[in-house]
Amino acid sequence: MEVTPQDIQGLKQLSKVALLLRHLHEVGCERDTAGNRELHYDDYVLLMLLAMFNPLLDSMRTLQTASGFDNVRQKLGITRRFSLGSFSESCRVFEPELLDEVIAQLWTQLPAHHRPELFKSLPGHITLVDGTVIRTLRTIAGAMWLEDKAGWRLHMQFDVDRHVPSSVEITAPKNTGKSDERNVLRKKLKAGHIYVMDRWYSMFGLFNAIHRIQSNYVCRIRDHSVYEVLEKRPLSAQAVAAGVLSDEVVNLGGKQQHNEPMDHPVRLVCVKCTPHEKRGKGKNSAGQSGTSGPTSDGILRIVTDLMDVPAEIIAFLYEYRWTIEVFIRFFKQLLGNKHLLSTHSEGIRIQIAAGLICCMLMNILTGVKPTKRLLLTMNFYLSGWAKLHEVEREIKAERARQARAEAKKNAQ
Repeated sequence: MEVTPQDIQGLKQLSKVALLLRHLHEVGCERDTAGNRELHYDDYVLLMLLAMFNPLLDSMRTLQTASGFDNVRQKLGITRRFSLGSFSESCRVFEPELLDEVIAQLWTQLPAHHRPELFKSLPGHITLVDGTVIRTLRTIAGAMWLEDKAGWRLHMQFDVDRHVPSSVEITAPKNTGKSDERNVLRKKLKAGHIYVMDRWYSMFGLFNAIHRIQSNYVCRIRDHSVYEVLEKRPLSAQAVAAGVLSDEVVNLGGKQQHNEPMDHPVRLVCVKCTPHEKRGKGKNSAGQSGTSGPTSDGILRIVTDLMDVPAEIIAFLYEYRWTIEVFIRFFKQLLGNKHLLSTHSEGIRIQIAAGLICCMLMNILTGVKPTKRLLLTMNFYLSGWAKLHEVEREIKAERARQARAEAKKNAQ
């Protein structure tokens, strides 16, 4: 589909971000004494953001077309139309870490969303943790023809209060060694957080490290985990209603010998869930083997060092971890980050940082959590199909929907 100038509107808000990026304009130009660089660092990031807000811009070629429109160049401060070769080459001389300062400035402008009522008594920042694999077009082709399993692993920490990621890191795709999600998290731990994690993160050393820096954790453990019950706690009516089966203080690992045993009291909260059987393997879109998920015996076993928090809140806190799963799908599928425009590590890191900036902008501009419906509204606006007053009407309606959803959960 041919992109026209009429297809790209609503650049006023992105022009504000251009001011934050302006100091990056000469980055990578140190050896360009002749002034031949076609695409500067700030131009590169702004075009990435424009593509995330506008569904018509879904490739390097459509971005190249957009960079040739006078209105786009004028509003975003882009100097000239770039060539496809310069887009592929330029990211190699840009330093992705320099975008951290821009992200930090936007972070201070984020509105704090209301916590669910059950979480209001919890201390510190509630941080959901997960990871996912992102593949470039080249690695998808490799998986089909060459059985190349390469790609990139995205490690994300998600801030519940602001409803955006607080930390994003890219590593090699294999979930081992330095790229292991547990090792990546361990390097980025901070005090004053409640880290909510799935069973892959269940590791005594990680639990000890979180507790040692004066943070807390809530983590599902495997069904066959070994533990010794030290104390059985009575269940309240609220806990029973929430599906809690037991609340115990345990010696995790039991009497077995471990290289790094638990060094603090641990609590185990068991919650009823739907049993699940592993149904074999299949193939995903990249030609790789996938699974239907590990088997579950119908009991969620959740460990935590929050010894005084009611059991039903622990259960709800783990259930809320699903929020990061939904957000990762939003981040990959709706913002276009499932298909990466660059195959170089610097370009991939820049695109992921641009995706984070995009989410923060939506949060700042609208004051509500980013959703599929809200992104669709912004897409229509930036494509010229919706007026500003219609966007404002949708934002107001989305704010009301989210308030009703929160009230409903609190009532439950």
